Amino acid sequence: MAVLHNRISKAELKKLLYAETEKRITISFYQYFNIDDPKLFRDEMYKALFNLEVFGRIYIAHEGINAQVSIPAKNVEGFKNYLDSIAALKNLRLNIAVDDDGKSFWVLKIKVRDKIVADGITDPGFSMQNKGNYVNAAQMNELMQQKDTVVIDMRNHYEYEVGHFENAIEIPSDTFREQLPMAVDMMKDKKDKNIIMYCTGGIRCEKASAYMKHHGFEHVYHLEGGIINYAKQTKENELETKFIGKNFVFDDRLGERITEDIIATCHQCGKPADTHTNCKNDGCHLLFIQCSDCAKVFDGCCTEECKTIYNLPKEEQAALRKGIDKGKMIFNKSKQRLRPTIEENRKYRSS
Repeated sequence: MAVLHNRISKAELKKLLYAETEKRITISFYQYFNIDDPKLFRDEMYKALFNLEVFGRIYIAHEGINAQVSIPAKNVEGFKNYLDSIAALKNLRLNIAVDDDGKSFWVLKIKVRDKIVADGITDPGFSMQNKGNYVNAAQMNELMQQKDTVVIDMRNHYEYEVGHFENAIEIPSDTFREQLPMAVDMMKDKKDKNIIMYCTGGIRCEKASAYMKHHGFEHVYHLEGGIINYAKQTKENELETKFIGKNFVFDDRLGERITEDIIATCHQCGKPADTHTNCKNDGCHLLFIQCSDCAKVFDGCCTEECKTIYNLPKEEQAALRKGIDKGKMIFNKSKQRLRPTIEENRKYRSS
């Protein structure tokens, strides 16, 4: 019987990835469609993609598929042919990364989930069939010039912080499931406006547009292929970009640069910076923004305490982590949590 999961350590897999000499292409895609047996679909897809040397993270649910993958250049056509062999995925739009070294993933993981995007929707009357209209890059730019247009960012606040569309409204929440009812409430007196929703690759804003339509909004649009496709289209068609800064992505890169604007600040010293990192202390891994200077001062850690732990012998670090539930490292608490570190950093620089 074929093994349908990885059995090699993360460290070894990363070593193998960086030893590769052939170029890899990072691609993301999604599709809402009915899958009767997600487990069977998952197993068949794993076997096909494993043979094509595909790495990445894919979620399968009754409502469809959500995927971010990296593929050896030699196998891209084979990958497309495989997708085309599945009726619901034939001629699917694939979002190709705009700022990519091909090292975004090092293993293939395909998981069955209840939803491809956790949305908290329980209303049986909700349907993805009644969704907003697609807009491409040119249409997005045109609509944004109209005074009766409202642009809504359906990403998490840490994504919005490093880059967003001009005058886009942030829905201030940590989760998509919280954002949906918040968006309806925030827009309740704007039902006569053109409402454009956008996200990274299109999957969240497409569902959000259907949710808005479900709640009586009529003039609802969503950006086809999200920011990734918008950046591609503006470049190919030499259009002005209305997106400013960096597009956060959920792989090892943690961001694609769209424009040279740096609109965020280091969470430790406050100087302009938009590089996300995870604290190197394995007992923390807080996601935060850190400039190159602070990365040196704190060894890539979020606080002096984490730096001290990170520099302990590995066995001592492991002993400290025993019995500790890290829980969810909420990003929006990081600035408050790191405020004392700003003073520490100033002390280090002046000493």
